[in-house]
Amino acid sequence: MKTATSLLLILLAAPFARAAPAAVPGFTFVKSVGGISEYTLGANGLGVLLLEDHSAPVATFMVTYKVGSRNEVTGTTGATHLLEHLMFKGSEHFNRENGQGFDTLLDRVGGINNATTSLDRTNYYEIFPSEHLELAARLEADRMRRLLLRESDRQPEMTVVRNEFERDENDPGSALDKEVGAAAFIAHPYHHPIIGWRSDIEKVSIDKLREFYDTYYWPDNATVTVIGDFQPAEALRIVQQYFGAIPRAPKPIPAVYTEEPAQSGPRRVQVKRPGETGIVQVAYKVPAALHPDHPALTVLAAILGDGKTGRLYRTLIDTNLAIAADATNGYFRDATLFNLLAQLAPGATPAPVEKALVDEVAKVKSAGVTPTEVERAVNKLLAGFAYHRDGSFAIASQLNEAIAVGDWTHYTTQLAALRAVTAADVQRVAKAYLLEEQSTTGWFVPQAEGAGAPSESTARAKPRSSPALVTPGAPHYYREPATAAPSVLRPRSTAAAATAGAAGAATAKLAARARRRTVAGLDVISLPTSLQNVVVLRGVIAAGDAYNPPGNSAIADLTAALLDKGTVARDQFALAEVLEQRGATIAFSSGTHTLNVSAKCLRPDLPLVVSLLAEQLRTPRFDPAELAKVKQQLAGAYHQRMDDTDARAAAAFGRAAFPAGHPNSPPPDEKYLADLTAATLDQVKAFHAANYGPAAAHFIAAGEVDDPALDQALRTGFSGWTGGRALPAAPKTAAPSAGRTETIVMPGKANVSFVLGQPSGLRYGEDDYLALNLGTAVLGSGFFSARLLDIVRTREGLTYGITANLGGDTYTEGFWTIQAGFAPDLLEKGTESVRRELHRFRSEGVTAEELATFKVTLAGSYKVTLSTTEELAGAVLGAVERGYGPEWVDDYLDRLQAVSLDAVNAAIRKHVQPDRMILVRAGTLAPTPAPR
Repeated sequence: MKTATSLLLILLAAPFARAAPAAVPGFTFVKSVGGISEYTLGANGLGVLLLEDHSAPVATFMVTYKVGSRNEVTGTTGATHLLEHLMFKGSEHFNRENGQGFDTLLDRVGGINNATTSLDRTNYYEIFPSEHLELAARLEADRMRRLLLRESDRQPEMTVVRNEFERDENDPGSALDKEVGAAAFIAHPYHHPIIGWRSDIEKVSIDKLREFYDTYYWPDNATVTVIGDFQPAEALRIVQQYFGAIPRAPKPIPAVYTEEPAQSGPRRVQVKRPGETGIVQVAYKVPAALHPDHPALTVLAAILGDGKTGRLYRTLIDTNLAIAADATNGYFRDATLFNLLAQLAPGATPAPVEKALVDEVAKVKSAGVTPTEVERAVNKLLAGFAYHRDGSFAIASQLNEAIAVGDWTHYTTQLAALRAVTAADVQRVAKAYLLEEQSTTGWFVPQAEGAGAPSESTARAKPRSSPALVTPGAPHYYREPATAAPSVLRPRSTAAAATAGAAGAATAKLAARARRRTVAGLDVISLPTSLQNVVVLRGVIAAGDAYNPPGNSAIADLTAALLDKGTVARDQFALAEVLEQRGATIAFSSGTHTLNVSAKCLRPDLPLVVSLLAEQLRTPRFDPAELAKVKQQLAGAYHQRMDDTDARAAAAFGRAAFPAGHPNSPPPDEKYLADLTAATLDQVKAFHAANYGPAAAHFIAAGEVDDPALDQALRTGFSGWTGGRALPAAPKTAAPSAGRTETIVMPGKANVSFVLGQPSGLRYGEDDYLALNLGTAVLGSGFFSARLLDIVRTREGLTYGITANLGGDTYTEGFWTIQAGFAPDLLEKGTESVRRELHRFRSEGVTAEELATFKVTLAGSYKVTLSTTEELAGAVLGAVERGYGPEWVDDYLDRLQAVSLDAVNAAIRKHVQPDRMILVRAGTLAPTPAPR
């Protein structure tokens, strides 16, 4: 097919400007592949990879160490991950005591930093305005060999990591995957979970951690990757200046020589805990990432599990045996696992689901796959590579994984290898590796204690999308990726508005590049970016929960879910066939006020994708049989979320803080599930007819956009479309007159979710909003210099994550909350710490130094965040939803800088009422006694 062939040529070509190798004394140039240049620092063997991209004033600096949980043994499991955390606790020149803490320095320049541990590697990275490249190098070089590693740091950080472990234990999929991995590997260290076993996390000594650090953290066991806006010669000079004096490892880095013995028969495990829905996982032993059969196994995984054309969708999801199903092929240094996973539908039992998974494998072995299936799978995989080149960090992350498996050039060569896979190859590898005697099967079996009848106190948020299955072997982060930096213009983002201040610097006058117009009644903005051959579409239509008919809270969800289940012209599989053959995606979800539209495609396919989007929005099939299936799927996703302590706590807070019927107040569980059952096709059709239309629709197209082609496609697809209506008036919400506590008892949970907050009384853009949002960022944004992370996590070690947020305020008055997670035995102490800091925040406000620092921090992070097409499209859409145009991004910096200290502290005193807040705790706790 031409699309895949042309895409392959694009991806294999140098994606960025090629230049002659930089000649810097002390470095040896090794090779250049795909625009990436490799060097070796002769003094110590440090590897360096450079890739220039001057499309945005942002760069990523990443250090990949070839050490992961693969290098651990019993007694030190989790040492790599605990060391990852301690690498942020202070080095000789950069520590809290001298005012030069690692996080603090990066926060001050708006840099985003984090680290992850996986099976084969650990990586540390900074994403920053490019003028701060030298700072990143200084920090990474100092902690490579000058880490302090103090017991006074280990103890509080151990409890942080233990809380992270407990959060994993709360998730059934994560708990099951850990047991499957431990059963599949007996001798090889892949037996151990990346985060380690609990007792090792708690008891490993600082001396053992020092020994581990002194064994593996050396330049000849590391690779520095620099991607983005920099000059190669200058980058090499900086690397040499700060890393050049570090010696090679004094002893050879220990090799992992343990090999997993041949498995002599199938293995089985079960995890029985309180829960809502079951999970089945079937794992087969397969070769390592660099093995020549790996590409064919990757294509097989896509044929089985990717999209509606995937075989598992038809077998499991379309038959209502499962609400989610997937197949994954591990990408690791040693022999790994090929996983089949299914999240059971309500009422389904594990045995038939397991049989269906195994039967699909048997069909591939006996009858093979078709060339069309292979072509479609390869097209989706290649398109995914194009999508994942969105920004310097995305590329660095993929290079990081290739380094970990043993050859960074695999990042470029695997594309041609995938394209070379044939149908015969796929059948051959299925026969060779997907063998019963090499399998490990796991069931998560929910226990009755967690499936009791829902009550008014357990009201929770309804599902917004299909449930996500756990990715086997997923890395563990130093801090949650979602809170590593404030998101851009998202309704629930603490510093969403505040961070917008640097937009002028980040986008070089966005309004001058953006083109806004009305096409076929739609408000359309196109925005060119440097992402090659890819277009990202984002849109909203005023058709969310606020429009639900009286008496049924599920109609907006059902309507949105049915949009991709077929149109008048073609059924869901014909739609999927056209999209997936090109690696394109279209997705819909229902929010509190809007139908949310998301699409992604290659540039030549934009007209086709727009035509299909119009077809789905305008002429959905609304088939009665599909309605019945969607009801089951939404009910299953809802039950899955009923097992999520965070979702339970957030929804209970929404019901307590807002009156019934308010968009921020989700319905009780029993109400929503009953509404799903009772909903009729006539109600869905009436909802669609009344609310779907261009009246309040906005669409953003970002990337390599062909404006004439886009406009023509929009006119062809949407001309004559009418209807829709303006958003409803936003209700006013009074703050509670007195504080109260609600407890949601969820048996078998190792982590308690905590929400403390109140209605904010503010809608975005109102007086005091920006000032309060800026003050809230100082208290609890995702930066470690924010008070709550600095004190409650870093100093006291009481939680893995804690944030303060303004949210739910795009279309109506919203809420102000603090959210965290605590181990049950640390909950009371954590609550005391949060309340103490909250009262101090209210009584003392923020300081002039904090405000000035955070203005710089948030501005810099916004520059970093808007360097990707995905985030930029989301930011522009968020601005438009709030009543602004693209020009808002250009002048917001002046508004941010104009906020005074007096305004911030006055807003805090006016709107934050600690003694009138609602506290919700969800987890394994006794119910709160009823008041006498």
